[in-house]
Amino acid sequence: MDQGKIFFAFGLTLFAGLSTGIGSALGFFSKGFNPRFLSGSLGFSAGVMIYVSLIEIFVKAKNSLTVHLGAANGYRVTVVAFFAGIAFIALIDKLIPSFENPHEISHLKKNKDKPDVSDRKLMRMGLFSALAIGIHNFPEGLATFMAALTDPTLGISIAVAIAIHNIPEGVAVSVPIYYATKSRSKAFWYSFASGIAEPVGALAGFFLLRTLFNDLFFGLIFAAVAGIMVYISLDELLPTAEEYGEHHVAIGGLIGGMMVMAVSLLLFS
Repeated sequence: MDQGKIFFAFGLTLFAGLSTGIGSALGFFSKGFNPRFLSGSLGFSAGVMIYVSLIEIFVKAKNSLTVHLGAANGYRVTVVAFFAGIAFIALIDKLIPSFENPHEISHLKKNKDKPDVSDRKLMRMGLFSALAIGIHNFPEGLATFMAALTDPTLGISIAVAIAIHNIPEGVAVSVPIYYATKSRSKAFWYSFASGIAEPVGALAGFFLLRTLFNDLFFGLIFAAVAGIMVYISLDELLPTAEEYGEHHVAIGGLIGGMMVMAVSLLLFS
């Protein structure tokens, strides 16, 4: 396998994961919270991920599996792998209690201005958020890495979309830890470290699975990745976008993300 492609794919995954650090910095230094911008950005990210998952990744997986299994069986296996990916990420979500889940972050705006819980509880919230984000970022890292390895243009689009949605996750970790410890450096580094799981997921997936790389295995993994990304969009990005801003801002961002993704696929196809 081309080492240049591997390094490029890993670089994209590293960029996506460490964007949690951007969220941490924004949490400290932004003078005003702009919920409409955050809502639109999250909606945009969801639009990119949903469109590329269903229009591009799912189709590539089906084509790959069809070569090995025939048209009918290849399609059936693609569908099964797609929903297996959804089941996998849903199980991860289920194992994390809602209080510690970084995507249940309605408390952040309130805590940023006037925290009303103890320092110990805030610290616990931040640490569990860091752990939960790490768990969630692991399959996202594999998804970004696999996409970039197969199609660099597709990988860039997915990496940018995941980076956008990692920014508020960085806020979810850094803000409570900052108020608990009064240390900007601790809050930043905990947030920054939580994003490391993304490139770790990419490396682990590559080294564990590289001996299995063939069109059949690629099709199964890609179909599962499509399911993971659709679940992340519907369960995490859109609800958070709705929570932070107006419904139509989130939906406008969603449609805009789909349009941008569609145009980029047309230009580079």
